[in-house]
This record gives sequence, structure tokens and C-alpha cells, in this order.
Amino acid sequence: MADLLAHLRLTVLTGAGLSTDSGIPDYRGPNSVPRNPMTYQQFVGDDALRRRYWARNHIGWHHLRRAHPNDGHRALVRMEKRGLLTGLITQNVDRLHSSAGSTKVVDLHGTYDRVVCLSCRTLFSRQDIAGLLERLNPGYLERTGNAGDVAPDADADVDDTSDFMVAPCPVCGGMLKPDFVYFGENVPKDRVDRAYAMVDDAGALLVAGSSLTVMSGLRFVRHAAKQAKPVVIINRGATRGDDFASLKLELGVSESLAYLADALPGATTEEVGPARR
Repeated sequence: MADLLAHLRLTVLTGAGLSTDSGIPDYRGPNSVPRNPMTYQQFVGDDALRRRYWARNHIGWHHLRRAHPNDGHRALVRMEKRGLLTGLITQNVDRLHSSAGSTKVVDLHGTYDRVVCLSCRTLFSRQDIAGLLERLNPGYLERTGNAGDVAPDADADVDDTSDFMVAPCPVCGGMLKPDFVYFGENVPKDRVDRAYAMVDDAGALLVAGSSLTVMSGLRFVRHAAKQAKPVVIINRGATRGDDFASLKLELGVSESLAYLADALPGATTEEVGPARR
């Protein structure tokens, strides 16, 4: 891996497998719990499902905000500071890249710490909405806060949701939604364009901890392969991008990134790949 990527500037695409060492379970790893994430259509179209989602998210958010960056996140910060990266594209909503100190980050699916009103489009901090939910549901967090597993999108495995009160938008009374991309939603075009630009400016693409099951991440692997750029995938288990990979490593993501941050020499202007037009 170090030989293949030597002297190349990289774009790194990260998935849930990077955050498992921070205590956040992944979606599709060998030991992950099977899940059926809620779709956007279910969220907006079914009051009971929306209530269930917000109840579970209320618990999961308190868990997710206690997570800290791990050695893999910190390794990518070191690589950025050395000029080895054109940027990071992350499928994670946990903001651990930014917390670690990375600055060139495209949060492809949004972030868990913001809430948007679907009517007036006002953005709120998740902290403020948490306070509103606690006032509407006194004692709920204490009663159920330690229950179940928590998914990477802050969805806690809790069944006691039938009496949970969902908060309306404080501005217009409209429907609130966590400001990340649900299944059935499209990633905003400006984010996709920024991510493609990172890949275009890179000499290689490194995928870290993603099964590439959804097209939102796989498209960048296909894009790099079409440009004949090396694609390296670090992931335990098969991915949809394996056929495009120049090299596949079934190793721990954090350990591999930490090794790579130490092993790679500096990038050279002659070997960074074609410049973006």
C-alpha cells in the first residue's frame, strides 16, 4: 500500500468502519447488528414512524456526542498537514474528522449536530433541539437512556417510543428533521461536485472503512478507476468496489491509516495526477 501510494496526493473516502474504534458500531461489518434504516419517505409520511425515529435519535444523539476521534482520524490530520491529501470525503455524520482537526472535509451525508425545518428551512443546533425534546419528554432519557445499541446515524435500539412528543419547528411549527441524508434522499449537488473535484485533483483514491454498498460512495471509486488512478480499499469484508481496487486490505482501519501516515513520503508536484480543469 505504501509503495503504491508513494509520492501521490490522495483523496480519502471514509465510512462507518473508521469510527468503530471510537465506540460507534458500523452498519455492515462482520459483527454489526442487522438494521433497516428509515427512509425519507417513511419519515415524512408516517407520524408514528417519525415519533419512533425522534425518540430513538434523542437517546442516540447523547451517545454519539460523547464519541472521540481515534488514531485513524488523527492519522488523517497528520497526512493533511503534510500536504498528502486533496481532501476527505466522509459518509459518516459523526463529525469526528472535524473534531480531530481535519479541515478539508466534505460531509457527504450531512452531520448529526444540526436539525433542519422542512418547511421554513431554518437550521438549528442539535443541542438546542435536545433541550426542547427534554422539556417535552421529562424523564424519558433517564428511563431509557442506556437501552439498546446505537447506529452510526444516532438511531438507538429502543422500543419505548409510543408516548414520545415530537418537537415542532420553533420558528414556524413545521416538521423538523436531522440535517443528514436519509435513504431515499439525494446528496446535495454542491457536495457531490466538491467531492468529485477532490478526486480529480488527486493521484489516487483511498477508501477507509466503507462497504461501498450505496452509490453515494461507490461513484467516487468508479470515477477514480475510470481515470486510471490507483484505488486502495481498507475494509474488513467485501465491498462493492473490490473489482475496481488496485489493492484491497482486510485490516483494521485505524491501524492501517496510522501506519500509512508514518510510511508515506511527501507528495511531488510531478506525480499528483492530472490537474482539475
